[in-house]
Amino acid sequence: MTLIKSISGIRGTIGGSPNENLTPVDTVKFAAAYGTFLMKANPKKRLKVVIGRDARISGEMIQNLVVSTLVGLGIDVIDLGLSTTPTVEIAVPMEKADGGIILTASHNPKQWNALKLLNQKGEFLNAEEGARILEYAEKEDFSFAEVDELGSIQKNDSYIDIHIDEVLALPLVEAKIIQKAKFKVVVDGVNSSGGIAIPKLLEELGVEVVKLYCDPTGHFPHNPEPLKEHLQDICKLVVKEKADFGIVVDPDVDRLAFISEDGEMFGEEYTLVACADYVLGKTPGNTVSNLSSTRALRDITEKHKGTYTAAAVGEVNVVAAMKTTKAIIGGEGNGGIIYPESHYGRDALVGTALFLMLMAERGGKVSELRKSYPAYFMSKKKIELTPRINVDKILASMAAKYKHENPSIIDGVKIDFTDSWVHLRKSNTEPIIRVYTEAPNQSKANALADKIIEEIKEITTKE
Repeated sequence: MTLIKSISGIRGTIGGSPNENLTPVDTVKFAAAYGTFLMKANPKKRLKVVIGRDARISGEMIQNLVVSTLVGLGIDVIDLGLSTTPTVEIAVPMEKADGGIILTASHNPKQWNALKLLNQKGEFLNAEEGARILEYAEKEDFSFAEVDELGSIQKNDSYIDIHIDEVLALPLVEAKIIQKAKFKVVVDGVNSSGGIAIPKLLEELGVEVVKLYCDPTGHFPHNPEPLKEHLQDICKLVVKEKADFGIVVDPDVDRLAFISEDGEMFGEEYTLVACADYVLGKTPGNTVSNLSSTRALRDITEKHKGTYTAAAVGEVNVVAAMKTTKAIIGGEGNGGIIYPESHYGRDALVGTALFLMLMAERGGKVSELRKSYPAYFMSKKKIELTPRINVDKILASMAAKYKHENPSIIDGVKIDFTDSWVHLRKSNTEPIIRVYTEAPNQSKANALADKIIEEIKEITTKE
């Protein structure tokens, strides 16, 4: 059982002992710390916070605890009930709220849950803000409201529909063009809120929908991370139904993966590539993804005469880089699409609409579209180290070893070679180094990873 406290929120497994798992005690403490953070930033203001959750079995319990804690602090709550991460993100500024909390452990299995924290713009908190909340939680520095000052609760279950309307209103989304294409699509909603939101959006766009695991019970029928080994059922059903493609989302609907008409994975890394290809073709500009994402986005961006920027891993870092470079689209290689024309957050509904527009205008098969993009293959490995080894020193040694390649050191060490790259990052919770590589074929990606691992091991033996 696990409890992980970080600057981006708190997540853990349900049950067990306080301070070791995500228990009711820990949930209340962290919700109170977040509410206190907002109150200290706005000392003379009556505050309002938007709350939404995915369909996890523990979701309603955690939501009741969080809502009651905020009310106890004197904060008004807009309760969206069953929702998605991007839906909560757009609701915060629409409601003129002071913040938001999404109750979801994203792609983690059903025993997990988490509190993801937003600012008044509906964007994730930065590292400094997150650290302050952890400090309040540690000190239990809370002051609850007296009875006449308790907060109120307003329930609003219309925001998924509002979110869909916002997607349909985007200038680059034209429902009539998609309707004419007469698409047939299989949707795997992993029995969470994506099983409501994605089919509703598709039906509004005139798409024939075949539902798979779209009943939001929270009983995930497979590991909810949208990786190939977890998605055999939809891969088979796309072929059986003679569908144009399949759509897979994670439980909170911020990650998006496609299945080609032949039952093969389109590739999560290429979700952003395809959506960016469509957007850049209509509105030329810049793009951003994180250092561990495919180089194909850079290639597509440069093809459209834009500039690509690599940010440190983490949505908040990608968003900051997008704002700095005025990027018109960005995201992460895990299938997260960030389209500022909508909002600064990963959004599978926006990504779905952009992809449908691309396919409607370009025609052909999804497998053919995938083959039209630069072919890259990734290897993701790790090196386990003993606690006595200084990971920062090892990374510095690797940066020095490859200094002639001008490595990036904004997040670990990223070394770009002519036709490949390697990204080395340390874990914040255990003595390991993550080794991600990308190359024109899988064997080369694996070989590069193995080479780098051997070089790191040589350095550790000299320590």
